[in-house]
Amino acid sequence: QLQASGGGSVQAGEALRLTCTVSGLRINTMASISWYRQAPGKQRELVARSSIFDGADYADSVKGRFTIRRDTPMNAVYLQMNRLKFEDTAVYYCYTPELWGQGTQVTVSS
Repeated sequence: QLQASGGGSVQAGEALRLTCTVSGLRINTMASISWYRQAPGKQRELVARSSIFDGADYADSVKGRFTIRRDTPMNAVYLQMNRLKFEDTAVYYCYTPELWGQGTQVTVSS
């Protein structure tokens, strides 16, 4: 099971850290774990992915601002989001193949 938390309402330019807490699986056995987001009226899109083979990769829109990191002792995955923009407003989900977590809302006001 994946459970996302840490969302909230912030001003543009501020930061948030999302946490994906994993239960029933060990993250060090997951080949990949990702963060997706879905804004109102838009398709769900990949934001960041952590692969044990290839490292991390990011959507162009968040490169240099967001960082995905695995925390093996805590069995969690974080998404550090810095310099947030209005267009980052969305529901954020964590995902590993065939398993979605529930979302957490991020609202950025300009």
